[in-house]
Amino acid sequence: MVVEIISVGTEILMGNIVNTNAQYLAKRLAHLGLDCHYQTVVGDNPARIKSALDVAYSRADAVIMTGGLGPTKDDLTKEMLMEYFGKIPVVDEKALHSLEERLKARGFNKMSEGLRKQAIVPADSLILYNHHGTAPGCVMERDGKICILLPGPPHEMQPMFEECCELYLNAKSDKILVSIIIRCLSKYEAPISIVGESPVADRLAEILDGVNPTVATYAKEDGCIIRVTAAGKTHEEALELLKPVVEKCRERIGEEFIKFVKEDTD
Repeated sequence: MVVEIISVGTEILMGNIVNTNAQYLAKRLAHLGLDCHYQTVVGDNPARIKSALDVAYSRADAVIMTGGLGPTKDDLTKEMLMEYFGKIPVVDEKALHSLEERLKARGFNKMSEGLRKQAIVPADSLILYNHHGTAPGCVMERDGKICILLPGPPHEMQPMFEECCELYLNAKSDKILVSIIIRCLSKYEAPISIVGESPVADRLAEILDGVNPTVATYAKEDGCIIRVTAAGKTHEEALELLKPVVEKCRERIGEEFIKFVKEDTD
């Protein structure tokens, strides 16, 4: 299963905020064994959001979209998606009740139309209730297309994904990805001619061409990281595939030039 990430928000395009949602989701998808080949950022514009979806579904089975669920006029993602998927908008009484309780707790009795629209959800969809904010998310499906819509604020999006989406997506995956990180000594601890990315890649040579596990090098300011990743039906199976390749990397680099080897659990 291939998943594409679409982040909605003009503030991201303008550089006003950093897109940490995409980084978080990409890591979680990798841990779930789901492939993510593309990430897209699009502004709060219905036509451009639709265009981004058309492109995404030409190359992915599912889309995870964040942002555009708030109470303001430019929060149009949900409305646009309901039209895109042919869903009828309905009021979710549980979401509406949650909104009313939050307002009462803050000393307000009257709900604005903007806030109320957050309780409007697509019919015949899986509703993801928000325990850390006001806007619920949802999962829409039609004609084999899947869209998971999540709120933009990270403190709302991340727990919603972990509480509601991981179980849903895990059922769609037939593999688990496990990575081992090999951290070479910094350039201050060893010659750069040994621990820089280029010389490390030269030492690994044909190991970098593997398919499962895969091996990749990443340059850092003070050295180089090697990431070895394997796919397996279970965590244990993936680890067994990793072991011989990790040992080859250690031999090629030299134990004296390796700072640490650990499983990537970030």
